[in-house]
Amino acid sequence: MTYAVADLGGGTTEVSVVGDGVVRLTGYAGAAEASVGEFTPARARELAAALVRAADEAENVAPSEPVSVRAQDLRRGDVRDGDRSMTVDRVKVDQAISTAHVTWKSDAGRTWTQSYAMDTDIRLRRRGPEAAG
Repeated sequence: MTYAVADLGGGTTEVSVVGDGVVRLTGYAGAAEASVGEFTPARARELAAALVRAADEAENVAPSEPVSVRAQDLRRGDVRDGDRSMTVDRVKVDQAISTAHVTWKSDAGRTWTQSYAMDTDIRLRRRGPEAAG
């Protein structure tokens, strides 16, 4: 299986598994191909972890405008704007009483649930990933 990721310059990097469990990164800029590297599964995990750390650092450095969304539209992974990092773990909407029950998770792993009117604006530092499907 091959996974492709577009870069900011319009090129593409493909990640694929080749013979004997080797993970290959191949970069493409237009029609030109440049092999980036081949990694064992353990080294590929190290690379992935380094990319995640760098992405987190870039998000924390990059100026971004907080957004506000209605409580009923929160999704897993949304990060609340404020002094302490709080991430949405799950949202359950109760239409009968127009309430969104939001379970938050702290960086320390503590979880708690708060209830909001469905149309309450919640200010976010960043949005979580879109739900699949």
